[in-house]
Formats: sequence, structure tokens, C-alpha cells
Amino acid sequence: MNRFFVTAADVHLPTKEITIVGEDVKHISKVLRLSTGDLLEVCDGEKYEYIGKIKNISKQEVLLSIEDQMPLKTEAPIEVILYQSIPKATKMELIIQKTTEMGIKSIVPIITNRTVVQFKDDKDKEKKVDRWQKIAIEAAKQSKRGRIPHVESPISLKEALQQAQENDLNMIAYEREVVQGIKGLLTSLDTKNIKKIGIWIGPEGGFEEGEIDLVKDKNVHSVTLGPRILRTETAGFTVLSIMMYELGDLGG
Repeated sequence: MNRFFVTAADVHLPTKEITIVGEDVKHISKVLRLSTGDLLEVCDGEKYEYIGKIKNISKQEVLLSIEDQMPLKTEAPIEVILYQSIPKATKMELIIQKTTEMGIKSIVPIITNRTVVQFKDDKDKEKKVDRWQKIAIEAAKQSKRGRIPHVESPISLKEALQQAQENDLNMIAYEREVVQGIKGLLTSLDTKNIKKIGIWIGPEGGFEEGEIDLVKDKNVHSVTLGPRILRTETAGFTVLSIMMYELGDLGG
């Protein structure tokens, strides 16, 4: 069953109806070719998901009747934020897609000393972020997420570190770390009180030594991913999958 996201304001409980507007209207009618009587999954992105039956389709909206209402059950019990140094070409799109599938809460693109990608101006930056957000939306639909991860506008490493002080735990994948792994770090902590975790991933070529020192000064724990060097587009969802497994979100 196809899944769509709406806002809480689009759900009308007194009349037991849901209104879908925007680009999804064309997708439902022209691409999927759905019609009156067909069922859809709809999520309000906050607390509930619904089974809706199409009552009417117009150019502006799709009107559904609510057939069933259920609390969200597909979200992780912890909030995980990915601080990803922006890689070249379409690697960022792959990172957003796969970490969305695995339950990421938000993605913060960061600009580091070895970041190659440059933005022409603010308009170019906004266009890129809009593209990344659309990828997150589509991945959230496909993976039956209850919430859409938010892709933030790119910021500097120092700005990201300041923002990350709100997290309960921050960890950075570092190729020169040889002692502490993700499992060992989590085992040494009282994870019952950890609700918000930041994952830090460097660009192609990795973080510079000065950046690592700066990050560690902000109480970001370095972790090893083993004896092999992973690409930047692989490291993020490797850390996320290990961490989610250890905290019980993957595999029971």
C-alpha cells in the first residue's frame, strides 16, 4: 500500500477525513492511477498513521475517508542526528536515502577543511537542500517511516559543534582510533539516559588533525570501524546500523 505524509492540520477527525494536497495529488492520480475506493497509508508525521479510502480526486486535492487510525510504531526510541561532511557528486543523496531508511532523525551537512563541494550562492545552496529533502521524503515513504528526517542547511564544523552540545552523546568515526569501538563505548555508558545521539562523519580524505582535536575538545567520542577504511558514503549508515542494533532498534 502506498504511503503519503500530511500535516496534522490535514487530518479532520470530526468528519473522519484527510486531505492530501501538493505534488502528491498528481502522483496519486497520474502516476499511480489510483481512483475512488482505493486505499492509502497516510502519516501525520507526529503521532498517528491512518488507512484512508479515496473519496474524491480533483486537480487540487485528494479527499480520503479515515478507515483506521493507529499510533506510530516505526520510529526509533532514540533521536540520531548525522553530521555529514558534504561529499562530491551524488554521494550525499545516497547517504540521505540510506540513513533515512534506517531511522535517522535529522541530517546536518557540514563544511570542513577538506570539503570539495562549493555553493555558488545562497540560491544554489537552497536548491541543493531542497533536492536533498525530497530524497528524504521519498525514502521515508518507501521505508514506512513515521516521520520525515529534516535535512538542514549546510553549516561550518564549529557551528555544528555548538549545535551538538544539546545531544546526550556524540561520536566520530576516526580512522586513527584503534581502541574504542561503538559497542564498547555504548557498554561503558548508561544508555537509559541517552535519548539524542550525534554521529560525525568526515569528507573524502577524512578530517584534518586540527579538526579532530577541536571535536574531541567538545566531548565527541572517537570510535573505530575496524581495520579497513570506509568511504564517507558508507561510514554513516555503518555507524548508524551498528548503533541501532546495539540499542535494540534493529533485530529485536
